[in-house]
Parts: sequence; structure tokens; C-alpha cells
Amino acid sequence: MDDQELFSPDLVFFDLEASDRQELFEELADRLIEKDLIEDSWLKAIQERERDYPTGLSFPSIQVAISHVDPQHIRQPYIAVIKPTTSVVFEAMAGLGDDVPARLIVNLGVMRDGGQVEVLQKLMNIFMSEDYAAEVEAAKDPQAMVDAFTRLFEEVSAE
Repeated sequence: MDDQELFSPDLVFFDLEASDRQELFEELADRLIEKDLIEDSWLKAIQERERDYPTGLSFPSIQVAISHVDPQHIRQPYIAVIKPTTSVVFEAMAGLGDDVPARLIVNLGVMRDGGQVEVLQKLMNIFMSEDYAAEVEAAKDPQAMVDAFTRLFEEVSAE
């Protein structure tokens, strides 16, 4: 399965409200459990990983967080995209700068070894491009978000 096939409209959430990343992860866990995509250990694992390895990234035109856990906490591969109703503060990745008020959170449920790194690199390439980031941010419904990421994943793979 190609990485872009992991995007699905039923895993794009525009309605998620969270006052902080803890609440965001709890709400996301409920939704992913409903779809039988994650193990019960997922919530604790993602909270610990986020504490130890923050995922907030600030790009020129968009602030994002790209979270993931180790494969043993995942039942089926997926990529969830959350565009919360208000930004959610994440600590900056690798201590690079201030906290990041993320307007987009991408949660990677990649199960193959090294898969997260490959997907993360594609996402970074997308968000580093102001045009690509604007296209993602302009998506107003789940299918448009999936279409944007699917096309952009192919474009950045070809670069």
C-alpha cells in the first residue's frame, strides 16, 4: 500500500475541539478506536512520545504537528488529519523554537519499519512549500483534504 492510500475522508476531522494536545489525543483515540485502527495502549503511548519527542513544526505559512507512535500500538495502518476548530499548542520538535499553535495535526499510523520517517519527509516537503501548504489549508471538506494530500504526496515523491 502506497503512503497516499493511507489517507481517507473518514479520517479527516474538521470538527474536533480541544483545549490542549492531551484533550486532542483523547478525542482522536476515541475516534480511532471506533474504527478499530489502534490498540488500547495507543493513547498512553502517544502522550509519552509527545512528551519525550515533541512534534510541533512552524513553517512560513502553516503551523503543524505530526505525531505518531510505534507500530505495536496500531492495528491497521492509517493517516489521520485533524484541522481543529481552534489551534492546539504543541511543543516545538527537537526544541526548535517556541511552542507551536498547530492549525493542522497529522497523526501517522504507519506500521512498516522506517515508514514514519519517509512519510514525515514527504509532509515536511509539502509544508515547506507555501503553495502546497496553502492548498492543504484551503481544503474545506474531508475529500478535498484527501485529494490534496494524495496529489501532493505524488508530486513531492517525484521531486
